[in-house]
Amino acid sequence: MEALRNLGRHKLRNGLTIGGIVIGVLALVTMGAMAEKTNSLFEGGERFFADHVSVADSRSSAFGGGLIELAKVAEIERIEGVAAAFPTVGVQARATSGGVNFGPPAFVTGTRDGYDRYTSFDLRIARGRDRAPSSRGEVVVGADFAKQYGLSPGSTISFPIVDEPQPGLTTYPFTVVGVLEKTLTLPDNGAFVSLADAQLLLKERLPPAVKAQVDTSTLATGIDVFGDPGTDLDDLARRIARDVPAVRATPPSELVAQFRAASVIFSAITTGSALLALIIGGLSVINTMSMAVVERFREIGLKKAVGARTSHILGEFLWESVAIGLIGGVIGLAAGWLITIGINAATAEQNLELFLVTPRLVAVAIGFSVGLGALAGLIPALRAARLDPVIALRYQ
Repeated sequence: MEALRNLGRHKLRNGLTIGGIVIGVLALVTMGAMAEKTNSLFEGGERFFADHVSVADSRSSAFGGGLIELAKVAEIERIEGVAAAFPTVGVQARATSGGVNFGPPAFVTGTRDGYDRYTSFDLRIARGRDRAPSSRGEVVVGADFAKQYGLSPGSTISFPIVDEPQPGLTTYPFTVVGVLEKTLTLPDNGAFVSLADAQLLLKERLPPAVKAQVDTSTLATGIDVFGDPGTDLDDLARRIARDVPAVRATPPSELVAQFRAASVIFSAITTGSALLALIIGGLSVINTMSMAVVERFREIGLKKAVGARTSHILGEFLWESVAIGLIGGVIGLAAGWLITIGINAATAEQNLELFLVTPRLVAVAIGFSVGLGALAGLIPALRAARLDPVIALRYQ
């Protein structure tokens, strides 16, 4: 309470100092929340790619983009150490961009039954049920996909999604049977169908000149390969690339390393700029506490003359600086939280959530503001604690 009373002596000056901390914490929360959201996507990518080898046509990029023959699945399954290989087909859900949409693109993907028995990436049904084995015309959608298109179990949606009919483009109706729990990563924007349905949609994505000449039922956009228990997946990827012609097998460690590198770079940029603003706020705390020491020389001398210990004086000034940091941290956190909620709500129609405030970010914001306040007040507090009482009492 004494620390709060001392802060009330100079309301304007201390208010401006707290304002500096508030601005710094506000920057830390908003920029940190953006980094947390982006990192959640990267971490989801790490979890998904870490448990299997991604195989594509040798002419495609490491993340796909080409077509691969289904016959390659049987060749891959003959490689020692392969537990199962699943052809996958992924296409964009919309036939056109559909106007300005800054959110992650909605996609449709399909694979053979049994994939969920091998993958460690857990997708849970929040409403409805999973697709029936070998079903046709059924779809399970991610949480954000369902929100964007107003879907729930029993709804119908046609793929590819179009705003108006297009010549030569056929759309196919699907019944939504389930909606997934929110994962905060890529599946939130996905729609999951059978392999045969995905191949049908793949055909509609081909150029009109070649559509009639290509049998997409024999093609996939990639193959996910799971290894036997204890198998080194990086070594398995190298064996697949060596023994199966015309394929690219990407070791999981490569993809995970790419996600982690992107995450580190983005976090460094966002949190670095926020911490700079917060450190500037800390300098204002040093200035305020230094002025408080000078103004209270006689008070400090009197307290020491009547028996106040050095630790008491030190603690008094440290508690004041900690209080400044805590008050500024709480206000900055609340303001940053409200701003992120408002922006997320404003961009919800574009299926875009820029920010994610996590318990880790809350702890960092409060901990750093309090720690910065204590550190910034340490030097002035030591100066006050070491004052000679005689010199302090004579100070004018």
